[in-house]
Amino acid sequence: MFDLEKWIRPNILHLKPYSSARDEFKGEASVFLDANENPHNGPYNRYPDPLQWELKKKIAAVKGVAPESIFLGVGSDECIDVLFRAFCVPGRDNVVAIDPTYGMYKVCADINDVAYRPVRLNENFDFDVDDLLNRVDDHTKLIFLCSPNNPSGNSLSDEKIEQLLQRYPGLVVVDEAYIDFASRPGFLPRLSQYDNLVVLHTFSKAWGAAAVRLGMAFAHPSIIAVFNKIKYPYNINLLTQRYAAEMLDRYPQVEAWVDELVASRELLRRQLATLPVVRRIYPSDANFLLVRVDDAQRVYDFLVGRGIIVRNRNKITLCDNCLRITVGTGEEDSLLIDALQSYSASI
Repeated sequence: MFDLEKWIRPNILHLKPYSSARDEFKGEASVFLDANENPHNGPYNRYPDPLQWELKKKIAAVKGVAPESIFLGVGSDECIDVLFRAFCVPGRDNVVAIDPTYGMYKVCADINDVAYRPVRLNENFDFDVDDLLNRVDDHTKLIFLCSPNNPSGNSLSDEKIEQLLQRYPGLVVVDEAYIDFASRPGFLPRLSQYDNLVVLHTFSKAWGAAAVRLGMAFAHPSIIAVFNKIKYPYNINLLTQRYAAEMLDRYPQVEAWVDELVASRELLRRQLATLPVVRRIYPSDANFLLVRVDDAQRVYDFLVGRGIIVRNRNKITLCDNCLRITVGTGEEDSLLIDALQSYSASI
């Protein structure tokens, strides 16, 4: 059993959270004179539900979890940051993460003055459980795993993640931003099995709503209660809540998008494999491919000249001469292939 009081920051444990007008009164009324709101320009004159319960109920129905196990943040980045603020004492504690992986874990660690301990993956972008645990000490509060991983695209081993959850007594954060594009269900269905598990999802990828900035954290209700205790009172605005609710009502369309992108990913992989400039295409369970080429900077510059922007990952650990290529529309992918064929013909 995860001992929350042992791991939470002492000042957060004893924190008396801000109580908003919408926290103190819950329900329906005909006259609201409690929050110093302008009576004109409804409904946007009213503060939104600080805990987004109606939206969480819709998310819960799609994700198969209880609403009390959901935290909503301004993108997954807020969910990541709130983990640091809840559990890591600045200047004392540390976190462990795989390397390479999503860069915001280190940025949040640096912002919060928390030591960041990267553990290098092997050449297949896989990790060793003992390697991670060997970096853990009495001040390690979080272990971050991104699966499918960014920038590599591969899913990490379920068995190894389970070993970490069983052997490490602190929080294991599994960031599943790209899980909708994978063939496996991920760890959200196992949330009730592990009190020390936090799973991150997002509306930015499969849901096609990156501009909306809405991230989701799933965990035991006691952990979610800590997040709600320290978040800003009205972090998710009404416009975002309404748009996300509409998206959830169109879930079959999202599933169709995912199916289309997964098929396009395979087609793009096959097309890239025919190009002389391509040296290796790494397996991907995400909506992108990590591709090793002859000269990543030169290829990148050539594509920029054609108005095609990919991500140059050449300076990232294990990603020498690698480009990360997002799966686009059929037309966009064809323009990319045509440009790379022209590049190959020019060298």
